[in-house]
Amino acid sequence: MTQAAHLDPTRKHDFVFLFDIHDGNPNGDPDAAGMPRTDPETMQGLVTDVAIKRKIRNMITLLGEGKPGYDIYVEAGVSLNSQHERAYKELDLADGKTAQTSAQQWMCQTFFDVRMFGAVMTTGKKTAGRVQGPLQLTFSRSIDPVFPQEHGITRVTRTREDDTKETEMGGKHAIAYGLYRGIGHFSAPLAARTGVTSEDLSMLWRALTLMFEHDRASGRAEMALRGLYVFTHADAFGTAPAHTLTDAVKNKLIIPEGQPVRDFANYKITIDETAIPEGVTLTRVIG
Repeated sequence: MTQAAHLDPTRKHDFVFLFDIHDGNPNGDPDAAGMPRTDPETMQGLVTDVAIKRKIRNMITLLGEGKPGYDIYVEAGVSLNSQHERAYKELDLADGKTAQTSAQQWMCQTFFDVRMFGAVMTTGKKTAGRVQGPLQLTFSRSIDPVFPQEHGITRVTRTREDDTKETEMGGKHAIAYGLYRGIGHFSAPLAARTGVTSEDLSMLWRALTLMFEHDRASGRAEMALRGLYVFTHADAFGTAPAHTLTDAVKNKLIIPEGQPVRDFANYKITIDETAIPEGVTLTRVIG
């Protein structure tokens, strides 16, 4: 059976993903009281690469539960140093450069996010060096400007028994609608160093397609992946510059001028296949 192009870790991949949100906050900024992140010059919405990686990690935890090699290194409530110590204990290693190399190999084999995203594992007494991961993500940016709003809310329960106020005020930040575009790049030469497999790529694409389905909260109840387009090169180093491929994913507003954007149906998404050179394979995972 022929392997699907986008599952081949020996080839370079560049991809575009589109997601949207209705009446919610896709990525709050702690430096701005939790308001949705925006570019102050254009008012386009932003979602950090770190936020997307967190959702991928959480999804891998669910998909890979109980499977060797799918532990997560950057995990809530678990110190990074204790993860390094696991390697030394598992391999019965003493301190030293040779031990660090062995520990690094174990970390790559054990943790999906070390293998895929890389990690700086130089803290603590037992270290595992630095791993450059093959997968890199950009900030995601909304196609059109978004307009964050703060909505006042109340609650009727008191925090403490001796509080005198029966009603307390609060606030929630949201945008009415935003369609965001993110880009990712996968380096085959770096993947060979960390040991990424075809199964890892399959898990990655599945995690991307499901990452909003199992991350719902009141502030992001309606987030959805609307497109995932993977461009696979003919070899490990690339057939064409990445931007010539990702630019082939086009979007166009199809509503009357001046009407607010409120739904994915307000856009038409197309692929300019004439811009895809020979030797590059496009896989439409979603869309």
